[in-house]
Amino acid sequence: MVRIRLRRIGLKGQPTYRIIAADKESPRDGRFLEILGVYNPRTNPATIHIKEDRVFHWMKNGALPTESVAQIFKSAGTQARFDRHKQGESIETLTAEAAEAEAKRAAPVKTRKD
Repeated sequence: MVRIRLRRIGLKGQPTYRIIAADKESPRDGRFLEILGVYNPRTNPATIHIKEDRVFHWMKNGALPTESVAQIFKSAGTQARFDRHKQGESIETLTAEAAEAEAKRAAPVKTRKD
């Protein structure tokens, strides 16, 4: 069974995670099938980059996200878009919507200096 889960990368005390598709039996930092994105919880707000078309492919074929990845997908809106994909919306419109949402998240927040 394939799971979509986190794989830790980065220095000691400075974790960054890759979102990967891996066999359920393989260890956390062991063999994986494909890199689906990156999650960096150390930035404010957390940096999330997801290849949604590949996530949709794996989830459509039965891959299940872990609880932590499910929370990341929920905060990024990926889970809601996948539910719409299951109902029949085209993947092109959903990936375009995801790109717009990621660009909006990546835009720097303007702060007022007095």
